[in-house]
Amino acid sequence: MILKQLRLLIIVLSDVSEQQATPNDKPPKHKSLNPTTSDPPIPTADHRTLGTALDLFSTSIYSPGSPLFHPDGAHIFQKLQAFLRAQYATFGFREVITPTIYKQSLWEKSGHWDNYKDDMFEVTGRGASGAAKTEKAAEIGEDEKYGLKPMNCPGHCLLFKSQSRSYRDLPIRYADFSPLHRNEISGALSGLTRVRRFHQDDGHVFCRPAQVREEIEKTLQFVGLVYETFGLGPYKLVLSTRPKEQFLGKVEEWDRAETQLKEALNKSGREWEINEGDGAFYGPKIDIILKDSDGKEHQTATIQLDFQLPQRFGLTYTAPAPEFEAKGETTTDSAALANTGEVTPVIIHRAILGSLERFMALLIEHYKGHWPFWLSPRQVIVLPLTQNEVAYANDIAAKLNHIDGPSTALGRPRPLGLPYYHVDVDKNSQTIGKKVSRAKTKHYNLICVVGKTECASGKMVVEIVNPAQREYAAKIFSEDCRSKKGPRYELDVEQLQGFMADLSRRYL
Repeated sequence: MILKQLRLLIIVLSDVSEQQATPNDKPPKHKSLNPTTSDPPIPTADHRTLGTALDLFSTSIYSPGSPLFHPDGAHIFQKLQAFLRAQYATFGFREVITPTIYKQSLWEKSGHWDNYKDDMFEVTGRGASGAAKTEKAAEIGEDEKYGLKPMNCPGHCLLFKSQSRSYRDLPIRYADFSPLHRNEISGALSGLTRVRRFHQDDGHVFCRPAQVREEIEKTLQFVGLVYETFGLGPYKLVLSTRPKEQFLGKVEEWDRAETQLKEALNKSGREWEINEGDGAFYGPKIDIILKDSDGKEHQTATIQLDFQLPQRFGLTYTAPAPEFEAKGETTTDSAALANTGEVTPVIIHRAILGSLERFMALLIEHYKGHWPFWLSPRQVIVLPLTQNEVAYANDIAAKLNHIDGPSTALGRPRPLGLPYYHVDVDKNSQTIGKKVSRAKTKHYNLICVVGKTECASGKMVVEIVNPAQREYAAKIFSEDCRSKKGPRYELDVEQLQGFMADLSRRYL
């Protein structure tokens, strides 16, 4: 079985390797993309094959459309979340935690029960009496039906409404990684790209009408930052405008919002296009469409304005001159400013990666196991030449993660800010050649070899497998660090720790 997986791994994996978009005053008449890499990857297999070969995830007949992430897959998934969390402080988001299940009456208030019921999972609880209730016996309140949430926005509306809000409090930005459930038909399910249970890097901005443009600009900056970090592309920005029929709100509200979106898109310096009449019924939106190397397009990030949900939930904030505030206008009229009233905020729905599962599928095909160090589930492996060096190899692995045996015996908790790296030790008694070959097949980023000489010197011979990481090493390490045993480096624990920290900080 192991040999079969290794053969599959060797067959499907291959090495993968910024043109700047120019500002446009008007949207292009043709579909054009914003490349973030000059050499888009060309996968030889899709993420499902790679996911099996790399031992990242699997699926089960007992929960169709709900991937089971193995330890290495969970590592990557959690690193994506940690990456986004690290950016939230820059963009002003605070993370929240909201329920997975809500009463039917909430979904009726939000409009999802009427428009989205067929794609939701219904749940029946025990009700107020503690006994299971039939549909006929159910009552509004404790005995009504529940639904697993397909999206986070109603819960975030409840958060906003939990307190009185002033114009001085806005914008308020919530972020949420809660699992979502959508009842996709079984025939449409596929790996990580079409699932029933998934996680979005979901965010909602509650802002004043005059703040919409600035918030859209910041979100577009967020998108650009993320996609350039991963080297993904090419992608395009698409503005979808007011439908000709069946839309909520006034035409002038839509026109004003679309103007702000266009101004933000122009200021972004990226190419974009208009999809006339394809906006949601509750507001215009900007979709980020990523094209993979098979030519298939995926909607990943999205930015949507919503006039409808704040009204359905009765969301308000107080502001002077409310009639001007509601239009996003200012005034110096003292009489108008003396009048304080309630104004309905605008909601901006935003997701940068979109579905983390779908984004992870794109990354699996993009990197094909050759992960950047910061994202890699197999960062370092220490290979002892003989069994005599196993104890020294174990000591190196512990020290790379700042693990000092006696400190754990004292019961001291590990400091929160201390980095943790995935470091393995190959204790197999095979030859070093076979160990190195296996480590490369498994795509470890750093391969450290220790023998009798290294035990005596307190160092290790480090081979840097990833080309980008190898290039960076050549810039920072002196000739004294270069090994006589080929294109490798002789480093002590402190030097390697510093290098690993640098790779992580630089997202290499």
